[in-house]
Amino acid sequence: MDDKNKNLILATALCLLVIIGWYFLFPPEKQAPSPEPATNTQPLADPTPTAEEPAPETVTATGTPDSQQPGRNPADEPRVKVDTPNLVGSMSLIGGRIDDISLRKYHTGLDDSSPIVALFEPTGSDAPYYAVHGWAPGGGLTAADVPGSDTEWQVEKGEVLGVDSPVTLVWDNGKGLTFRREISVDRNFMLTITQSVENNSGATASLAPYGLLRRHGKPTELKNFFILHEGMIGVADGKLSEVSYKKMADLPESGGDIRSETTRVESNGWIGFTDHYWMSTLIPQPGASFRSVARYDPGRDIYQTEAVLPTVSVGDGATETVTTRLFVGAKQWETLRDYERDGIADFINSIDWGWFFFLTKPIFWLLHHLHQLIGNMGIAIISLTLIIKALLFPLAYKSYVSMARMKELQPQMQKLKEAAGDDRQKLQQGMMELYKKEKVNPAAGCLPILMQVPIFFSLYKVIFVAFELRHAPFFGPFQDLSAPDPTSIFNFFGLLPWGAPEPGTLMATIFIGILPLLLGISMWLQQKLNPAPADPTQQMIMAWMPWVFMFMLGTFASGLVLYWITNNTITFSQQYAIMRLQGYKPNVLGNIRTGFSRKAKAEKK
Repeated sequence: MDDKNKNLILATALCLLVIIGWYFLFPPEKQAPSPEPATNTQPLADPTPTAEEPAPETVTATGTPDSQQPGRNPADEPRVKVDTPNLVGSMSLIGGRIDDISLRKYHTGLDDSSPIVALFEPTGSDAPYYAVHGWAPGGGLTAADVPGSDTEWQVEKGEVLGVDSPVTLVWDNGKGLTFRREISVDRNFMLTITQSVENNSGATASLAPYGLLRRHGKPTELKNFFILHEGMIGVADGKLSEVSYKKMADLPESGGDIRSETTRVESNGWIGFTDHYWMSTLIPQPGASFRSVARYDPGRDIYQTEAVLPTVSVGDGATETVTTRLFVGAKQWETLRDYERDGIADFINSIDWGWFFFLTKPIFWLLHHLHQLIGNMGIAIISLTLIIKALLFPLAYKSYVSMARMKELQPQMQKLKEAAGDDRQKLQQGMMELYKKEKVNPAAGCLPILMQVPIFFSLYKVIFVAFELRHAPFFGPFQDLSAPDPTSIFNFFGLLPWGAPEPGTLMATIFIGILPLLLGISMWLQQKLNPAPADPTQQMIMAWMPWVFMFMLGTFASGLVLYWITNNTITFSQQYAIMRLQGYKPNVLGNIRTGFSRKAKAEKK
């Protein structure tokens, strides 16, 4: 086998390794199978405490619903309607579950006729997900003495839960304890739940108020992307805690097959579940202590978070009241910021800012305000990239100047290589003397580039995680910058009367759209600023690299691809201008012609 064939095989193998590695790190989105409705009615909790175990540490949320009673259809349950500018749905009077919440303003697709986004769904649906509030029995009480999964609450006040119309539910246990639950909601995504227990039993009652979120199975739109956190999220006294859905199976055992982890929160915290764009969160009052619990039942594939407040003792004739909040909605930056200013500690950190939060936060702030000023998210991304490249221009200038100086030394370095032959030590000494004589630092071009990496990764992170990019239009066919390019070679970029292949499929990867093509061309032009490497293998790899990345990155969100195109274009312009200023004239057209010229390739060999 001749050297030409060996180099071709090697280059092809390396490209395949790059592709395989990329799809391992960036797997395409998959639709998770819908979980089967749960039929086991055992609670996902610790055993109910007995009279001899009234300590707050042993009180936990018990008697919570996994499914409706046999023969009962959730649609037939007595319900209270929820109707606000942002939330719509209902809550069941059986168990007092908040289990039917959708987001009025957000649709699953671009078309307004598509279904609105449903966050909470009742048991018996394909993906049950709901919130429950209640009281766990302490000393002297049993599960039958407190409201549970089968308790049918009565409406004491209100008919429809709205912004200015709270609803009050009541239940009497027949033994002197009367439980009330007042639920109110604001104009955004926050519900306030005020629970009270009135004791006329003739004896002191010990109970622990709690709230919990329960999810049957993983979200159907789970991204499974390594730079995005999806799963349990919480804050405990200023410390952020994140456990992915996958990692919840690794929580410590807490009896049977149940996995759980408990954190004692002294004064400020919250806990819940976060997805790419949506979140539900249990929020005790600021200053309140509570136990923050994350649980997973692998047998039934149920995920649960709990906020269990300390046990209270309610004397005969007394009434105890506790207030908590429940967030159910979109992770809008401004909304979360306003709630944080209202006292919810670190609520803005429910957005996955990543390791470089000190960069991603100000970058998003700038993108957000550019979008408000310009009114078009695509142009805002381009403007943001221009601003960041301008701020980093001094570093880029040093890099490109160093690269230009190094290129000027190429003829002298080639003579040193010829003179040294196979003597590596002699070659190294000669190059060091040359660098010293010409006052060139070979590392000077690398360091500024390395310093830019965290900034551009942060920009990439912001564009990926920001809710504000969801269904954000650019122009023409690009009406959702959070989705892959909707155009395709397959339908001649939208001119033919059939749609593009489904995103995430092999066809969509092969038949790429306009933006991925522009990305490949911009990377290819960057390469042509410099002559092709003399080594045939390197030359082959460099020739293939733009087109390999074009297909790999083509399935990413349009906003990200737009950012890469803008960044490549600005980088090309900066590097070309700086090289010209330093006396080095990049022969871009000549390099392109050489790349297509078989004769030129043969002469290089």
